[in-house]
Amino acid sequence: MSFLEQLASKVLIGDGAMGTLLYEQGVDQCFEEVNVKNPEIILNAHNRYVLAGADVIQSNTYAANKLKLEKYGLEKEVRSINRSGVRLAKEASSENTFVLGTVGGIRRFQLEEWNLNEIEEAFKEQLNELLTEGVDGLLLETFYDLEEAKMAAKLARKLTDSPIVVNLSLGEVGVMNGGIAVSDAFEQLTAIGADVVGLNCRTGPFHMLRSFETIALPKKGFLSAYPNASLPDYRDGRVFYQSNADYFQDMGEKFIKQGVRLLGGCCGTTPEHIEAFAKVRETTEPITSKTIRPLARFMRESIEIPRKEKPLPEIVKERKSVIVELDPPKKLSTKRFMEGAKALKEAGVDAVTMADNSLASPRVDNLALGAMIKEQVGARPLVHVTCRDRNLIGLQSHLMGLHALGIDDVLAITGDPTKIGDFPGATSVYDVSSFQLISFLKQLNEGISFSGKELGQKANFSVGAAFNPNVRHLDKAVKRMEKKIESGADYFMTQPIYSIEQMESLANETKHIKEPIYIGIMPLTGTRNAEFLHNEVPGIKLTDDIRAAMAACGEDKEAASAEGIQIARSLIDAALQYFNGIYLITPFMRYEMTVELTKYIEARKPIIQGSK
Repeated sequence: MSFLEQLASKVLIGDGAMGTLLYEQGVDQCFEEVNVKNPEIILNAHNRYVLAGADVIQSNTYAANKLKLEKYGLEKEVRSINRSGVRLAKEASSENTFVLGTVGGIRRFQLEEWNLNEIEEAFKEQLNELLTEGVDGLLLETFYDLEEAKMAAKLARKLTDSPIVVNLSLGEVGVMNGGIAVSDAFEQLTAIGADVVGLNCRTGPFHMLRSFETIALPKKGFLSAYPNASLPDYRDGRVFYQSNADYFQDMGEKFIKQGVRLLGGCCGTTPEHIEAFAKVRETTEPITSKTIRPLARFMRESIEIPRKEKPLPEIVKERKSVIVELDPPKKLSTKRFMEGAKALKEAGVDAVTMADNSLASPRVDNLALGAMIKEQVGARPLVHVTCRDRNLIGLQSHLMGLHALGIDDVLAITGDPTKIGDFPGATSVYDVSSFQLISFLKQLNEGISFSGKELGQKANFSVGAAFNPNVRHLDKAVKRMEKKIESGADYFMTQPIYSIEQMESLANETKHIKEPIYIGIMPLTGTRNAEFLHNEVPGIKLTDDIRAAMAACGEDKEAASAEGIQIARSLIDAALQYFNGIYLITPFMRYEMTVELTKYIEARKPIIQGSK
């Protein structure tokens, strides 16, 4: 009987983790390279799973694609590693054992360096090698991203008529990233051509079983489950899982009663776990109908917090608006910062924006300062949130804190790398890119966490994005802007501009962009400041006239400040011809300069409106 014919009448037992067995033996190289370097280790692992009762074993080829192998300098060994992997699995298999060629998902929460087209090309190369070697079917596993999983399933179906198993990985019970119900994801995958759909990795039996309780039996095809041994523990630099074979035997019966027909193990599982599944299979009949537990996502609380203020994009569309950056202090005293925020509020700014440890140097937390100026000054805080300092857990917690404080305006940015800051040895996290952070913020606005979990309320974030016009190819920068809009950006704040011609070019290149653009203007404080920006800050170039004007002030600080203000005024005049938003950047906490410029813009509003 074929693989699918057997699934129609019985439960088949899959194997367990290959990496766990290799890890226990001290293998610290690329696991897939072991196929050709030490094949006897792989063969022994396969044999142990077959002896434990596995009907289905998978080739040791999870990450044997050129993108993942490139990390080890093995990108040209795709053929040898994949073919060796299939041969070893076949050698270990008995007459009644099926061999599946394994392909692992690449995308996680983090933005990988490869786009979907590159991933598809890598998958195609790997799939061709597995199929050429003659597998009984394909196992596409550990897909966190539905788009990637659908692409892989569609590609596999084009290449073969053999059975295809697709296993997704969930961060929360019953839902994928973005809040997609796993039952909906399964339906989409079976429509594409997957014969078996299921879950693997990330969670142990308990939480994975809860997800299956929300999933109906497929109208076409079968269900699979490959849970981890347990939640992982971390001791002395190593990851450990519970040794719980008896527990697996109890849970195995529950999986079968939820309709699972292919039952194996993932991280932390060993031949003992698979033997436990094999035992319970002998005493438990597969089901043909079940009762579904409603997914909590469909019982969402309709609690929304009404926005007291209009979002910044609406304000800038209505009139000329001003936001001013006031850098959080590097020292503990916040007195001057609060004085500056009060002065800016009185001058009429629409929001005070605060960087998130700019230049990778620690400063007073902008969340704390945002709460302080909101409460004590009545100013509207706009906080920057970088991808550099917090992992996904910290990012979501930070954003939930902002929501709790009623701080709804954020600027999502990548963040300067740590090597340029006060602690060059510190870790740059970058779990996500600014594009993904923007998307995640919009996801919070739907009341869904990064992992897909319901949050009970919808957030109200107005999401800004950074734009750097100081580049050689402005059209490419605008393409990046468009990508951020696709991710959900509501408005943009630019790096400082010191050229009227550059503003004109930017206006022409972005005339199709509906989202508001705040033009960055930072007043110069002296000739040394001007020369530093011109010669050492990538992309920023001052005109000869501006440099000469600042140089003429010499060491006269008052004259230099006055000249810096005058230059900024002329840049503001030019910007307001094309854009409604001005983003003033306060230099060196000299907020008196940005207060004066804010008043200048306020005084110009009647003139501008009257000229229309």
